Amino acid sequence: MKMKILLLHSDFIEWEPKKKAVKQAEKIEKKVSNVKDVLVVFSAVEKTDEGKENIIIKKTSKEIADVMKEVKAKNVVVYPYVHLSTNPSSPSTALQILKGIESRLKGMKIKVYRAPFGYYKRFQISVKGHPLSELSREITSEEEVSKAVEKEKELRSDWYVMDTKGGMHKLRVEKGEVKGFDFSKHENLERFALYEMAKSRKVEGEPPHIPLMKRLELVDYEEGSDPGNFRFLPKGRLIKSLLEDLVTKKTIDYGAMEVETPIMYDCEHPALKDYLNRFPARQYTIETPNKRVFLRFSACFGHFLALHDANISYRNLPLRIYELTRYSFRVEQRGELAGLRRLRSFTMPDCHAFCKDIEETKKELLIRLDLAKDILKGSGIPMKTDLEAALRMVRGFYNKNRGFLKSMVKKIGKPVLIEIWDRQFFYFVFKYDLNFVDWLGKAAALTTDQIDVENAKRYEITYMDKDNKQKYPIILHLSPSGAIERMMYALLEKAHMDSVKEKNPILPLWLCPTQIRFIPVSEKFLKQTEKIAEDISKESVRVDVDDRNESVQKKIRDAEVEWIPFIVVVGKKELKDKKLATRFRETGKVKRLSKTSLVKMVKKGTEGRPFKPLPLPRLVTKRPTFIG
Repeated sequence: MKMKILLLHSDFIEWEPKKKAVKQAEKIEKKVSNVKDVLVVFSAVEKTDEGKENIIIKKTSKEIADVMKEVKAKNVVVYPYVHLSTNPSSPSTALQILKGIESRLKGMKIKVYRAPFGYYKRFQISVKGHPLSELSREITSEEEVSKAVEKEKELRSDWYVMDTKGGMHKLRVEKGEVKGFDFSKHENLERFALYEMAKSRKVEGEPPHIPLMKRLELVDYEEGSDPGNFRFLPKGRLIKSLLEDLVTKKTIDYGAMEVETPIMYDCEHPALKDYLNRFPARQYTIETPNKRVFLRFSACFGHFLALHDANISYRNLPLRIYELTRYSFRVEQRGELAGLRRLRSFTMPDCHAFCKDIEETKKELLIRLDLAKDILKGSGIPMKTDLEAALRMVRGFYNKNRGFLKSMVKKIGKPVLIEIWDRQFFYFVFKYDLNFVDWLGKAAALTTDQIDVENAKRYEITYMDKDNKQKYPIILHLSPSGAIERMMYALLEKAHMDSVKEKNPILPLWLCPTQIRFIPVSEKFLKQTEKIAEDISKESVRVDVDDRNESVQKKIRDAEVEWIPFIVVVGKKELKDKKLATRFRETGKVKRLSKTSLVKMVKKGTEGRPFKPLPLPRLVTKRPTFIG
């Protein structure tokens, strides 16, 4: 439900209050009012607008001002008209919003009148009758913007590159180029620095991963949902679930305790409400039968509320807690939505660590950096070749922790971008992120970890120290891989960039939906081919069989289009010699391998990674076409 307005460009409107309709009716003096050359705005405030007054006032006022300018009206009348709604707000909320609209329009130098609230009124109106004289609008409070989002617009940064010896090089942008550091051996870092310093997140072209995710039948848009929410088809769901399993296993092995918490929280909960305004994100909000809630954009809320209720000793620290949040939500702006790179609904691995002091915090952060690098490398996105790092902090943290920063850069193993703020805007004083720079030059943070110095106190999370005193821990916020969907984006963009370099694009072997495609030379070899495929599948290898009535060459071409890493043609010679003619996608070469050797090769290439079975029927003819 949304606030409804009816905008009528009129020669005049005249009204006269007759009788009070509600107890909260305003006091009035003038009985009859008449306004000429006017945009009359009949307005009904909805029950679901309660608690969102400022957003409704701001958006409604802008809509009125835009229409007024378009029709060239001289005056505006804000006229309460509850009959537009079947679910009206309380009188107090309605009056607050209507007064707020009046005040905001006056602040825009618009001549505005407001018909009295809470009366049955006689009115006459003469609508002009041109094409724009009768318009209706629904004003939605879809975008709940935190104070931190607004403050982020004011953020001013000093930018540097720190080299691997700890040297600092101050950066500046001149004529669209970054100056201040020799980027000749670090072109990707230069692209990343330019993107960050420009602070433009809008997408100006279609990222290559979008047609790829559709052509490979991994992911597609869902027109029946809100923008930024996707459908994951069988092959895409397989890849996503394997990445989820890898991240979860590695994070639990690191020592994190896995939990599950709700996806929605009370907008009026004191600690949650305060935290919302310290986090730079836009929220979805929902009216439930009991209260207004927001959908989480991370696991912080559930973790912090759980730890508030826990009894924690210094012996428990650092305390590590983990959740794979399927799903988290952010109302990203439309111009910033970009396939799997930036969504409104996503799966975020979130791992918090509660540390006793800053020294323990810094040690823990370096351990977690190794965890993140290991996860990303295991996923097929190694730090050395595919990622650029940024360290971001308030100047006070930089001045006190230069040695720590040097050790971080040394561990990262390449020069990093440094962003320094003169004052603290958010709940953290330091964070780092590992970023993938795509084909369009846009950067997307995968890993991030933050040193949070506020939320322990905000949520009253304490631990009992050795001296038997309750103390507040420092909190680390780690997403070891970033959103799982964003990992898929990075892998597809990386594959596209390989194709530009005339390499055959391919996904990491452990993520390929089909790892081996068997192609019988003719139908008479189909049963024997199926038997070979069945045997190999028992070895935890994903295999399928192209049983279509097509030529061998067409089947090979189609398997190449699907990025299948190993294509095996089975005919009389292969069955007789027990050597399988295997085409390698990466090189285009063909080798004759025994069944055992083929299995060993796949197992070696997927060692240490999670496994799931084939997500589709083994026979190609049994599969539907999901896209196209």
